[in-house]
Amino acid sequence: MATRPASYRWMQLLMGIVCMAMIANLQYGWTLFVNPIQEKHGWSRAAIQVAFTIFVLAETWLVPIEGYLVDRFGPRPVVLVGGILCGIGWVFNSFADSLAMLYVAAAVSGIGAGAVYGTCVGNALKWFPDRRGLAAGLTAAGFGAGSALTILPISAMIKSSGYESAFLYFGIGQGLVVAILALLLTNPRNVVSTALKAKAGRGSENLAVPQSRRDFKPSEVVRSPVFWVMYFMFVVVAAGGLMATAQLGPIAKDFQIGDTPVSIMGLALPALTFALAIDRVLNGLTRPFFGWVSDRIGREPTMFFAFGMEAFGILALYHYGHNPVLFVVLTGLVFFAWGEIYSLFPSTCADTFGSGYATANAGMLYTAKGTASLLVPVSSVLVSMTGSWHAVFIVASSLNALAALMAWFILRPMRRAHIEAANNAVRTGAVPESDGPVLAH
Repeated sequence: MATRPASYRWMQLLMGIVCMAMIANLQYGWTLFVNPIQEKHGWSRAAIQVAFTIFVLAETWLVPIEGYLVDRFGPRPVVLVGGILCGIGWVFNSFADSLAMLYVAAAVSGIGAGAVYGTCVGNALKWFPDRRGLAAGLTAAGFGAGSALTILPISAMIKSSGYESAFLYFGIGQGLVVAILALLLTNPRNVVSTALKAKAGRGSENLAVPQSRRDFKPSEVVRSPVFWVMYFMFVVVAAGGLMATAQLGPIAKDFQIGDTPVSIMGLALPALTFALAIDRVLNGLTRPFFGWVSDRIGREPTMFFAFGMEAFGILALYHYGHNPVLFVVLTGLVFFAWGEIYSLFPSTCADTFGSGYATANAGMLYTAKGTASLLVPVSSVLVSMTGSWHAVFIVASSLNALAALMAWFILRPMRRAHIEAANNAVRTGAVPESDGPVLAH
């Protein structure tokens, strides 16, 4: 065990955020490459986008395995391999002359991105038992808003040198940055300070947010009813938000306001462009903001407020979105009330099941994103069946309202009982106490 100053864990958090920013383009920058790939090879957009689906599934569904490796061997080797795979995936993309190779590249980069994402979020949960919401939120914000720094250079390189060069050079550059930072990451279990241990008491009694003093193994977590309640809530909130946000372009077109100029605070842009720009900003800001709020008022009250806001925003967007200005404003509200799931659920999971296996456990919960993505095409089916967006908005709003009520009336009492039972077992000596990190402020 090594003793480190208070700033050490913040440096570890910062390196995790930078790693997240480096892999953000694999998801958020993909759209820039679709048209150039189609123009060169003549493949259909649908066939090209299969690669994106493969990437998302590989990035989400393998995180529990990668999380298990992190909990067993520490963050350094997993992030190192993840960064290398991310770089290799984009290098493959630069040479892909068949759809099969494009799909292989998507799988490789998806595995790498999942390794980096799961490790960085899990590390944040372990380094900051006292500020899990904020730490997870800042880390997730790196992924949500990270592409904003490089989206213009990538776009410029595609226009000047071709998409192959952009894939090649940014793939190598991003992979190298992640690999180098991986060598500086430290296993939280190897660092200790008695300062925070004395202050926090390592239990729920002295923390603003109730926490389990026992480490639950993934095999125990999957048998816990409270985990499946959280999983169901994650799926319905993610799916509900995606049903409204993933179809933003078609919605703006059907509302006939997509190209209508909108001027807000001196900035004038077409309504759809304005809405998409706000998405990048608010989707990043909401994660640390609501994480910080949840550290102070609790996870379930924050969920109740945020999910309720999302339900209201989606419904209001349907009723008033035909007005270009309100379309932009309400779209911003929807994005702001939706992105926080990537900070609230990981921190809630770690609070409930302890720090020891936090990466693997949060990784299992993160697969809900992949499950939700499979439900998004339902929105297109609803539109084709009904001929309007009415059913989509009603379903999306209802799902968020359901999750808000579940947070308060189901998850809240279930988690309290679960944590109380776990802590009683520790106090009586029936099970050992968590051996997670304890660091000075």
